[in-house]
Amino acid sequence: MLWFLFDNNKMLIKLNNNQVFIPNQEDIKGLAIQVERGILIGGLENFPCYAAEFSQAPEALPNDFAYMSLRKLFFKTDEEVFGIAGRAYQIIHWVRTHQYCGKCSSLMENKAGELARKCPSCGITSYPRISPAVIVAVVKDEQLLMASNINFPTSFYSVLAGFVEPGETLEACVQREIKEEVGIEVKNITYFGSQPWPFPDSLMIGFTAEYAGGEIAVDNTELATADWFARTQLPGNIPDNKTIAGRLIEWFLQGGTHGLYSNNKR
Repeated sequence: MLWFLFDNNKMLIKLNNNQVFIPNQEDIKGLAIQVERGILIGGLENFPCYAAEFSQAPEALPNDFAYMSLRKLFFKTDEEVFGIAGRAYQIIHWVRTHQYCGKCSSLMENKAGELARKCPSCGITSYPRISPAVIVAVVKDEQLLMASNINFPTSFYSVLAGFVEPGETLEACVQREIKEEVGIEVKNITYFGSQPWPFPDSLMIGFTAEYAGGEIAVDNTELATADWFARTQLPGNIPDNKTIAGRLIEWFLQGGTHGLYSNNKR
């Protein structure tokens, strides 16, 4: 049994020769930790995995244990382990923020046999929240559109992204976000891939697209700057390849221009 235990947004980990491991049942017993909201979330190498919070976090930990943020854990573990850790955090965050019914204010309960919360008074059921967001590599004449968000360090650039609005298709969201943020039109929108992003509950859905018209006009409410970059002139500070943003940029560096635009065109 493995425990993905959280103290706010940091997870308890076990360290061995600078490698990160997930605490097991014996570790939890040895640390005399009390947990709450334990929820079975899946398995890893035939071990059941539970997500939980500390009912009271230990004041001090042995040297081979530590707390680690999910963002740091992302670069310290493989994709499978981080995927479960991200799922654990999303579920814990959802339970933490859905203690009371949004309709009648009664205390919610876990629904038997289903990952859901149910109100015992009015019967309304709540499921874990997932916030879909598109992220897009836009190409024009062998150049990639990249931008620096106002919250980024000055030298950090990435491809553009934004959240899907109610009643909106993913393709329509791509067109709207690009138009709102930089003022240009895009076409030939093609699915690329997806990545769960538990900060706190996003699902990043990647696309490639082709420039269709207009001049860059940056909406400074979100972006500091945006421009077209050739493969040999990309900014020095860009997303890691473990992220879908990094993989979209790598696709461009490997020659991606219009090669993916064969299906699902809009």
